[in-house]
Amino acid sequence: MVMVTVVVTINVLISLMLFYAAWQVWRLKQWLAKLADTLTAAERSTHVVLCRAPEAIYQGQQNIHNLRLGKQALELQIQQVRQIFSLLVVGQQVWLRYFQRLRLKRSRGGGEQGRQGGRGGRGGRGEERL
Repeated sequence: MVMVTVVVTINVLISLMLFYAAWQVWRLKQWLAKLADTLTAAERSTHVVLCRAPEAIYQGQQNIHNLRLGKQALELQIQQVRQIFSLLVVGQQVWLRYFQRLRLKRSRGGGEQGRQGGRGGRGGRGEERL
């Protein structure tokens, strides 16, 4: 009878260990199922976002290309405006030099013309006011 008790006890212990192992496997299965559901949801979310990504990237590249073309055109216009301003400055300098020389000539010779009865009787002063 002792032998039967030992065999039954060993069988019960083996059964308890196997029951514990089965319970752990069941818990692992539950955890893996939750992980799979989470990963599936994440994949669906990223798929919705990323399925449009190639089109958005292409559109962004096109926009950048168009902006670069526009920038080049604007840079050309800026360069032309700078050249125009440079020409205006040079023209202004030439204009001022011309009138300074004209004034110097008039002030040197203009006084004599005014005394001698120059045009309009103004003595040459009316023309200097330009």
